[in-house]
Amino acid sequence: MIPCPIGEGEPYDVLPQSNRAVIASLDYFIVENVRSARRFLSRAGIGKPIDGLRFAECNEHTRPEELPDMIRPLLDGTDAGFVSEAGVPGVADPGAEVAALCHAHGIAVVPLVGPSSILLSLMASGQNGQSFAFNGYLPVKQPERGRAIGALERRALGEGQSQIFIEAPYRNARMLEDLLASLSPRTRLTVAADVTAPGELIRTLTVEQWRRAARPDINKRPAIFIIGR
Repeated sequence: MIPCPIGEGEPYDVLPQSNRAVIASLDYFIVENVRSARRFLSRAGIGKPIDGLRFAECNEHTRPEELPDMIRPLLDGTDAGFVSEAGVPGVADPGAEVAALCHAHGIAVVPLVGPSSILLSLMASGQNGQSFAFNGYLPVKQPERGRAIGALERRALGEGQSQIFIEAPYRNARMLEDLLASLSPRTRLTVAADVTAPGELIRTLTVEQWRRAARPDINKRPAIFIIGR
């Protein structure tokens, strides 16, 4: 399971150099998107022609019956790497299904070190890192979205558990406005964007403080939201 940079910086600014040797040893990759994976491997300086590598694509369009063919080379003794488009595969990105199938067949699954915007945002947020939940995407439309925000706030305030979630980048600004309209004034809200990339933003304020502050420009930027007490 191979992490890749969240932004467009140099890969080894955020990845350990030890990853290079592992990546360079592989000739077969299961990837979320072939084009972005080829670009990442080229930037990673693996020392071999990208055109000589084999790729299988695994994403939200992949049917379950396609997965066995993806791991067939592994059953024959070939090592493979899984690469998602940004961050760590298997966490808010494709990869878990392939990892589960590998476990079912006794194939070792090895995670390499790399940036997860979810954990990095929590680390820097000042919110509770002892108890937290990642909730993925919230409903897009009202009133379902409002009910979901309310449920997360009740859990954050009642249990002290940090509630983490994401939104499609082009809907970030709308999400922030919905949060500020729905949450209680004293609830703490973290907004993080472009984590590890130039222009990184990680800021935690009470909702009351957010309402008085200038809104950060998070439109079309990968973002993480955290509700806490």
